[in-house]
Amino acid sequence: MSSRKSPSRSPDRRRRAGCAAGVIGATFWLVAAVRADESALHLKEAPEATTVRAHCSSCHSLDYIQMNAPFMKKAGWEAEVRKMVKVMGAPVPDDEIARIVNYLAANYGVE
Repeated sequence: MSSRKSPSRSPDRRRRAGCAAGVIGATFWLVAAVRADESALHLKEAPEATTVRAHCSSCHSLDYIQMNAPFMKKAGWEAEVRKMVKVMGAPVPDDEIARIVNYLAANYGVE
C-alpha cells in the first residue's frame, strides 16, 4: 500500500469541489430568484395584452419585449413574431399574429 494520498482525496481538491458546488448552488438560486421576480414585469394594458402575455410568455420572459422596444418599428415586430412562429415553433394561430404585432407596434414600437 502506498503512503501517498490519492489526488481525489487531497484537501485542496475537496475544497475546489466544494467551491464549485457552492457556485453552482448560488447560480441556481440566483436564476430562480430572477425568474420568480418576472411577475413584476407588466405589459401595457390593452385588449391584446392578454393574447401577447399568453403566447409570448409561454416561451420566454416578457422582458424581451421591453428590451427590444427602444428600436423596433412595426416591420421589426412583425418579422420577430413571424420568426418566433416559423423558426422557433411558437404555437401562435395565424389569425392572432396580426393582433400581437399591432399590440407590440402600438405599445412598444418606435413609430
